[in-house]
Amino acid sequence: MIDRYTRPEIGNIFTLENKYAIWQEIEVLACEAQAELGKIGITKQEAAWIREHAAFKKEEVDAIEAVTNHDVIAFLTNMGSYIDADVPAGEPKPSRWVHFGMTSTDLGDTALCYQLKQATEIILADCKQLGEICKRRALEERDTLCVGRTHGIHAEPMTFGMKFGSWAWELKRDYDRLSDALDNISYGAISGAVGTYSSIDPFVEGYVCEHLGLKSDPLSTQVISRDHHAYLASVLACTAATCERIATEVRSLQKTDTLEAEEPFRKGQKGSSAMPHKRNPITMEKVCGLARIVKANAQVAYDNVALWHERDISHSSTERIALPDSFIGLDHMFQCLIRVIDGLILYPEQMLNNLNKTRGMLFSSKVLLALVETGITREDAYKVVQGNAMATWADIQQCRQGPSFRERLEADPACTLSSEELDRIFDPRFFLTRVDVVFDRLEKLEF
Repeated sequence: MIDRYTRPEIGNIFTLENKYAIWQEIEVLACEAQAELGKIGITKQEAAWIREHAAFKKEEVDAIEAVTNHDVIAFLTNMGSYIDADVPAGEPKPSRWVHFGMTSTDLGDTALCYQLKQATEIILADCKQLGEICKRRALEERDTLCVGRTHGIHAEPMTFGMKFGSWAWELKRDYDRLSDALDNISYGAISGAVGTYSSIDPFVEGYVCEHLGLKSDPLSTQVISRDHHAYLASVLACTAATCERIATEVRSLQKTDTLEAEEPFRKGQKGSSAMPHKRNPITMEKVCGLARIVKANAQVAYDNVALWHERDISHSSTERIALPDSFIGLDHMFQCLIRVIDGLILYPEQMLNNLNKTRGMLFSSKVLLALVETGITREDAYKVVQGNAMATWADIQQCRQGPSFRERLEADPACTLSSEELDRIFDPRFFLTRVDVVFDRLEKLEF
């Protein structure tokens, strides 16, 4: 997925370098908290020394881990070597206070939640940007006539701006869910082996979390419960589904037989190795494909909620794949959609051609209601409308020239509508007399 639409920011969050940098900050903050608390022997001078000298090198951590087969111990060993490097011979080593009273998951889970917080903030910005583009384009195309489709079949006239507007509202709901998920994942825990604070004062947890912009988990059992992570993954999946919905609509509208909209096609771009005429919706197809990964990863997160007793590590291996992949994939999807929707090529003339393909049949609902208003029963009105519509449809199916739906109605003695009434009904704008309500609401939408 590394190409011109993948940004390094989101991927860098999940690198070992960033994880180790967060680990380092957590350990230093814990030492500072212990010195502030004053209940163990670490002094503020030692905490300051640790702050100044703490460092690591990924390659060195990797080499140590190859022997220890324990990533946290490997990191702490490497970090400790830098803290103690300049300590005079015979002096106590300040590194002895690092990780004091903590367990590995205190470090790992707090850091992971911080990484997820960083990544969610990027996805929130993506969602806002795409939502604002959809809102702008909706207002730009508020009067662009097109046919609305249900079940893939022509239904009634609408405006193309409503498509953009519907996406904008859905993205707003995604934005709100992401905001809530951000709050829900922003927790840290430094509570010891089974969460009893047996060897560490809760003050340390509060101090570290406050400085990282996290909240203290009210009751961790060594791990931060994975329902937090599952909720976030499900919101990512829901957001990916929105992206897929948008991409699917663009793909459908770009079909040769429809061709109401089209992805931007850059100068020099090629569509097919065999067929030079092709302009394929490849970017939107990619979005749909990546959505499958993000949605599937939500199931992984659900399965990670149930751990043995207070903690096991069955969740750890899957999270290292599923969570980064979901964030990187969703960010990539957003970047693709931002480019395509902002530059989506529209063909209003083709929209009108499509609107007229059924020779007026899509005005049937208004004819039905108007007939009922003349005094006949709905059942009788339905027979008049459907009979003439099906006769028109048969001509269309057989590619025959024949009377339009309106012409058939005018020739049908059972139709009790005047020509003037039919003029009013067969104006597509007649369907849109209240559509301003939709756009008035949209104008107030804010992310």
